[in-house]
Amino acid sequence: MFGSQILEVAIGVIFVFILISIVCTVIREGIEAWLKTRAAFLEHGIRELLHDKEAKGLAQSLYTHPLIYGLYSDVYKPVPGTKRPSAMTNGGTLPSYIPTKNFALALMDIAARGPATDAVSSDAQSPRISLDSIRGNIANLQNPAVQRIVLTALDAAQGDLNKAQAYIEAWYDSGMDRVSGWYKRSSQWVIFWIALVVAIVLNVNTITIANYLSHNDVARAALVARAGVAVKDPNFTNGNYQTVQAELNALQIPIGWGPQQHYQTQPGELGIWSYVFGPLLGWLLTALAAMLGAPFWFDVLNKIMVIRSTVKPHEKSKEEASEDRQESKSALIPSTNGVDGTQHKAQLSENMAVVASLAQQPLATPRDEESGLDGCEVVAINLTLDEHLPAAEGGVA
Repeated sequence: MFGSQILEVAIGVIFVFILISIVCTVIREGIEAWLKTRAAFLEHGIRELLHDKEAKGLAQSLYTHPLIYGLYSDVYKPVPGTKRPSAMTNGGTLPSYIPTKNFALALMDIAARGPATDAVSSDAQSPRISLDSIRGNIANLQNPAVQRIVLTALDAAQGDLNKAQAYIEAWYDSGMDRVSGWYKRSSQWVIFWIALVVAIVLNVNTITIANYLSHNDVARAALVARAGVAVKDPNFTNGNYQTVQAELNALQIPIGWGPQQHYQTQPGELGIWSYVFGPLLGWLLTALAAMLGAPFWFDVLNKIMVIRSTVKPHEKSKEEASEDRQESKSALIPSTNGVDGTQHKAQLSENMAVVASLAQQPLATPRDEESGLDGCEVVAINLTLDEHLPAAEGGVA
């Protein structure tokens, strides 16, 4: 029972973490839609990938190429500075995503036909994109480092243009994986500060919630039941703010700045812990948990629900008596199969009478009349002392 209660409290707390994480993610996406920080990270990553941190050479040629330029609506305006963008850097009108195929084809076209988009490069008689045209005009890239990368891809392709394109795409993907890591770490810190503000404003105290659930069986059971429904919905983590708000209002747990009677660990407990350090620690735990994101806690909740399903049946089921004991208890009770109620009662009364008569009869002597005596009143005469007994012979090896 004790282990089951701990699991149920953990399920309730994790379910709250999921809801708060969804709220923080929604707020973060709203900030991202306004600032377009992802576009700034992407542009910085492409600058480093193309060895053009100032965005005055190949990076500019790539962003102004028709395959890339069509992904955003304004002229190319590089993000100021050469350092990595911060979590609140404005990406302007730059694209937040550049498909891998667009990048590879644009780079190969720049190498074959040149960086400028004019009547010459757009003429039908312009060179076709082939391994020979790329190799022969590789100087159009005007970037020794990238020229060497493209030449390596051409050599590895062994005469296959599609393979050369695949190698360039793989090079781009590896660079974007690094950019994704930058953006993810930056977003986690943004979500942490958002979660801390949300935890304070809504008073989502992890310690208070865990303490409340451990002492309130009804609230804990209701929260576990709601979590059990949520884990069956794979799209639960994609909810919006209104959905989460409705869930939090329906949980009936100590969230918000209402009456404080259930916030203290013990009745009458006051002091600096209850009013300062306790709430700060509880809010901090909530913020740290929200940093991990709703998908992470959703997976954890699924695993704990599986563990609980294996523990709970053993607690509900009781030990059954052995079959021999069950048979001995039911030996004198006749079966009712094929017998009506009157016959069953008559047979049961007859068996009970037999049991009563056996109880009134004296126990039969097993051997003789005096075998029932325990010998406690017999006085022993001429007892042989231990010293006078003969010596023992033999023994156990």
